[in-house]
Amino acid sequence: MSQSPVATQKTPDTVTLAITGASGVQYAIRLLEQLLYAGVRVNLLISKAGHLVIATETDLNMPAKASAIEAFFLKRFSTDQQPIAGDLIKVYETNNWMAPIASGSGRSSAMVVCPCTTGTLSSIAAGACENLIDRAADVTLKEQRKLILMVRETPFSVIHLENMLKLAKMGVVVMPANPGFYFQPSSVEEIVDFMVARVLDHLDIEHKLMPKWGE
Repeated sequence: MSQSPVATQKTPDTVTLAITGASGVQYAIRLLEQLLYAGVRVNLLISKAGHLVIATETDLNMPAKASAIEAFFLKRFSTDQQPIAGDLIKVYETNNWMAPIASGSGRSSAMVVCPCTTGTLSSIAAGACENLIDRAADVTLKEQRKLILMVRETPFSVIHLENMLKLAKMGVVVMPANPGFYFQPSSVEEIVDFMVARVLDHLDIEHKLMPKWGE
């Protein structure tokens, strides 16, 4: 028997954001920015493949060490009009099993894997817990907190679809990077904002990236 869907949650005060090695890290960078601007604390995880994709798909000269990554993003996103508190972002190595998010007692209201590889999807569905990303997702599931997976792959195989169905039955929000075009986007940035807005909507976080339908 499948588990009951996860109940609707209040606006999260802490979100775990995991970046894996799928194409589309622009979604993750924009989402990180918006979470910080909203005053949400972010536990950031970046897989080794995620680091490689960031270097490949963006012009970001991001450092490798966790503490340096924190300083990097704080400097990148902070402005005089929108300062960001230094304690809003915490970066953890994916082999750090002592991180708070490895336990159900850790304070993380929700988790987003963006973008999510089909390999990470498989590991989460199987409860493999081979690294901190898998374990944090496993904790999110067992504690019945909101888990959003922005899967990036095309086409989907039967294995991918079966894993997504398995997780959806557990209440996981499976949100493939599948932007709409009815708003007639004029730039890649607007397409990115469409998907990031959908994630923020599911986290109940107010934003001004996209108007609600009908507004």
